[in-house]
Amino acid sequence: MAVNGSGSRRRFAFAAALLSCLPLSPLSALADEAQDYPKKPVSLVVPYPAGGVADQFARSMASELGKRLGQSVIVENRPGANGNIGSALVAKQAADGYTLLLGSTSTLAVNPHLYKNMGYDPVKDLQPITLTHQMPNVLIVNTGTPYHSVADVVAAAKKAPGQIAFGSAGNGNSMHLAGVLFQKQAGIELMHVPYQGAPPALTDVMGGAIPMMFINLPAIVGYQKSDKIRILAVTDTKRANSAPGVPTFSEEGVDGVVSRVWNGLLVRQGTPGAIVKKLNTEIVAILTDPAFRKTLEAQGYEVLSSSPQEFSDLLNKDLKAMGELLEAANIKLD
Repeated sequence: MAVNGSGSRRRFAFAAALLSCLPLSPLSALADEAQDYPKKPVSLVVPYPAGGVADQFARSMASELGKRLGQSVIVENRPGANGNIGSALVAKQAADGYTLLLGSTSTLAVNPHLYKNMGYDPVKDLQPITLTHQMPNVLIVNTGTPYHSVADVVAAAKKAPGQIAFGSAGNGNSMHLAGVLFQKQAGIELMHVPYQGAPPALTDVMGGAIPMMFINLPAIVGYQKSDKIRILAVTDTKRANSAPGVPTFSEEGVDGVVSRVWNGLLVRQGTPGAIVKKLNTEIVAILTDPAFRKTLEAQGYEVLSSSPQEFSDLLNKDLKAMGELLEAANIKLD
């Protein structure tokens, strides 16, 4: 049968015109959305008080990320409930990539086992972007105490079980868990004093209100020559490059006291994949930049980076591990 060439051309032209009127495909729309993002300033929520270790890192990241995105990245401190208030805030925002969260082992993997209602679910409500850094904890004491070594603390605690206080940033915080681990491995009992964040606890240790605390290493790197505190040991398998004079607990005679807390950036679950990918690309570029890493590593941070899936896998793994640790230690909210 003969084909009418002019008729075929007319039908083709009509079909082409019809297709041009149809909306873009989902993939094209997502690509355009990521290309236009961000059109306005981006918020980076830190669920802890200003001036702490998390806040310091966030401000360094916000400055660099703002340059790469071409928009301001504004740090918002939303402390309270051991990080739950700020985290829940991000979990309830629009899924558009304009509100980021600096999450941690404590807020995402520990809190779900301590709070009956956190106001959010870290897995269902938040989308990981990338891990950013991790850091060990250290045991510090006021210089007015008689404790010059871990052995001194252990000996005193065995003479007065449950009477020597140690501070932390809050119940279930990594600093609290470091103290729990130390007690278990040393066979001693201390009295836990939880604070609303690390800075006030550090202030009280320096002022002599409490004798000691566990705290993230970056918070006290600048105090290594202080006449207010002594740094007795680091909760890692090796000495920190930023504090080479501080021994590990193993070196001090107490094995198995290893406590590192990871941090990472997240957005609201449901944020378009193309935006998540763009954020991951830009943030990882910052995290792998030697100049950015050098400054932070000198302050005691171990800078990391990852894919969203690698971060998600670690979160799920530690959710289970932290649950088992808390149950075994019978840790509950006071």
